[in-house]
Amino acid sequence: MVDSEQKKWKVLSSEYLFRRPWLTARRDCVELPDGRVNPEFYVLEYPTWVNTIAITKEGKFVMVEQYRHGLGEVGIELCAGVVEEGEDPETAARRELAEETGYTGGTWSLCCVISGNPSVTNNLTYCYLAEGVEPTSHQSLDDFEALTVKLLSEDELYELMLSDKMKQALMLAPLWRYFALKRTLE
Repeated sequence: MVDSEQKKWKVLSSEYLFRRPWLTARRDCVELPDGRVNPEFYVLEYPTWVNTIAITKEGKFVMVEQYRHGLGEVGIELCAGVVEEGEDPETAARRELAEETGYTGGTWSLCCVISGNPSVTNNLTYCYLAEGVEPTSHQSLDDFEALTVKLLSEDELYELMLSDKMKQALMLAPLWRYFALKRTLE
């Protein structure tokens, strides 16, 4: 069996092509374990992300509806956001849920940690489950956020997932995991 360290690529050089708070593009010249050199391998650097499966005491899923310009569509998603510098992921997830929905509290646990595309992106998404949340304040949205809170029953959310109307893979993965684990425990 080959040691995983032996499979890693060696970075011969790196050049930043684009640097912004939400996206950085880097070109690496890499050497593969067999000696071949790829002079142009591109990596997109993003901050760490979080999302939360938030469920009220009444069993409703707290979702947000918003326009996504990349696809040009309005969709229903989990509450999500960016981990700020020096912030731990759970604190960020709690903050984002409060800011975007006004819901807080509950019992929190880490559902999973996933990557949107480990071949060309460097960040992880921490996915949380918050059970028993309740509305405690109003939304406190960022300047360019425009979203509406939607409370869905388990059946409504499951049908939304099955109908292929949800497109955000980083949100569907923890939701499918949630439903799969729930089913095995029943």
